[in-house]
Amino acid sequence: MTISIENFIKTIYKQDLLLHGDTKLSTIAALLSITNAAATDMARKLASKNLVNYTKYKPITLTSTGRKLALKVIRKHRLWESFLYKTLNLSLHEIHREAEYLEHLTSDFLADKIAQYLDNPMVDPHGDPIPGKNGNIEEVTNQVLISDAETGKKYNITRLASSNKDFYEFCESNNIDIGVEITIEKQFESNHMTAIKINNHTLVLNDLFANNIFVNQVSKNLVV
Repeated sequence: MTISIENFIKTIYKQDLLLHGDTKLSTIAALLSITNAAATDMARKLASKNLVNYTKYKPITLTSTGRKLALKVIRKHRLWESFLYKTLNLSLHEIHREAEYLEHLTSDFLADKIAQYLDNPMVDPHGDPIPGKNGNIEEVTNQVLISDAETGKKYNITRLASSNKDFYEFCESNNIDIGVEITIEKQFESNHMTAIKINNHTLVLNDLFANNIFVNQVSKNLVV
């Protein structure tokens, strides 16, 4: 498969996972920085290969074969992220950038060897689940966005979902990382901001940041 096909399939898969995920061709085109016409041509091409279900003016979906391909590409991407993070100490932004290239150049054989070397990790350094060799994946269902978390409750950070360099630099500067415990001090709903307590100091996050951080609840204790 070509890089463009793999990226197209992967983008549909990721969009389909999102809450209210949008898989309209115009959305996929925008995410891939291609024209709507190019996206339509690709959809027709992939439909002929039984990788997508395409009907004019309707959201595009993956076939079972298409989903299997998407998970194979995502597995390679997340294994490379894990490898680069562990062995070369690259930043969370750097590992994503490099894995975007490496995922397309990696054989199934090499992916399996990387997994074995890393002792078959279940999640990558961003907290995203790594698909198994047979295409199985355990998506996390009990996590919420920080912006949707309840005031006064404690949470563990479970996932950092961004490819933005500034986002990760901010996270690194403020010890926002997988497994770190935080307390939701206040949700400023009208201003779309969230105040969190982390390492005994308070941070106020706008939605641009808060909507990229997932957490799960670890305590029902109220802030005192």
